[in-house]
Amino acid sequence: RPRPQGNERAPEEEQRLTRAVEALIFAADEPLGAGRIADVFAEVTGRSAPEADDISEAVERINAAYVEDGRPFRIEEWAGGFQLATHEEWAPFIKTLLAGPRQQSLSRSLSETLAVVAYRQPVTRPEVDFIRGVSADYALRKLMELELIDVQGRSDSLGRPLLYGTTEHFLEEFGLADLDDLPSLREVEELLDDPNFNEERAKLLQLRREDEAGGANGPSAGNGESLDAEASAREAASAQSTTGEEAGQDEAEHDKKNASTES
Repeated sequence: RPRPQGNERAPEEEQRLTRAVEALIFAADEPLGAGRIADVFAEVTGRSAPEADDISEAVERINAAYVEDGRPFRIEEWAGGFQLATHEEWAPFIKTLLAGPRQQSLSRSLSETLAVVAYRQPVTRPEVDFIRGVSADYALRKLMELELIDVQGRSDSLGRPLLYGTTEHFLEEFGLADLDDLPSLREVEELLDDPNFNEERAKLLQLRREDEAGGANGPSAGNGESLDAEASAREAASAQSTTGEEAGQDEAEHDKKNASTES
């Protein structure tokens, strides 16, 4: 695509942009938008942010190099961003690799994360993190590789995080006609046999069904923000409690030293 003469990039700068785009997309856990790539490049290099066309052209150059070298992956554009993906030619190998562990059983981490997504969908990663109490980053990526969940849009909450939901393959794998056939939360808790999957978290999972029973189309736009806020409040309360305990310990030490000096 022709450019105005004043906007042309030097070959060295063009190559640097291409390598930076490839590195950022490779490192990202989720589809990375052109705007975010441009902002990071500008912040690191101190230069003006590249245009969206610059990013797209860099992706085209990377993919052309992958084709020329016979690489098994490509950069695909979906969910409003770019993500590294295995070429469809090699899909049978990947599916065969992933089918082995799936035939045995899902790990507890994957089972819990899948339960959260199934009962709370569409759900954001911060919501899953909050409900499980740990980062669900790896579990979500693994479940997507297994085609049990996929990205179903973006939330209206701050930062517009991705929304995850279950797939048709999920229904097939678990012998369900639709989501109404999901077992009760009590049955899920017994199946997982996990003391951390307690009543409080089960109530959080139940919110989705209560919303639907009340005629809502889904969780409110700010739901992810409220969960994040509650998580922050808990952390702050925990920190305050810890600070209070430390202060009490320091005061006790001070009293001991004074008593020793007086004696």
